[in-house]
Amino acid sequence: MSAGQISVPIVFRGPNGAAAGVGAQHSQCYAAWFAACPGLKVLTPYSSEDARGLLKAAIRDPDPVVFLENELLYGESFPVSAEVLDSSFCLPIGKAKIEREGKDVTITAYSKMVGYALKAADILAKEGISAEVINLRSIRPLDRSTINASVRKTNRLVTVEESFPQHGVGAEIWFNSLH
Repeated sequence: MSAGQISVPIVFRGPNGAAAGVGAQHSQCYAAWFAACPGLKVLTPYSSEDARGLLKAAIRDPDPVVFLENELLYGESFPVSAEVLDSSFCLPIGKAKIEREGKDVTITAYSKMVGYALKAADILAKEGISAEVINLRSIRPLDRSTINASVRKTNRLVTVEESFPQHGVGAEIWFNSLH
């Protein structure tokens, strides 16, 4: 609202993305909803590396950041390198991570859906299809250059998310990959 003239260093951190209940028709993933709010940065970690590096970046950021953790990932285990454990480890906001290199199709995902995208890539590999999996990490800002470079390489795009079926992150990615 201030056009960047006022610093508001605050982090809103909370669970996101678990099913709304037995027989739920959709999840409670609000990433796209928050991303539509001007001035907010929206981070969606998948792994322990993402969580540690992005939370540190969020705390240091001069702007408001919404940090959405999928509560179903709280029980997951991930490998953690010595680099991640270093006290200076921090990830840049707005930079996606290529979790798996590929040449035939690009799969973008964030939060818990990255795990499903990696499993899908394993299944596709058995069929001779090489899938590149991109962990978005940040919904706003969105790393359009990494996504576009991958789509230029593969000429195919699949987006995976658990948000509401309309007006989601995948629609934004698809639209921008065409232009």
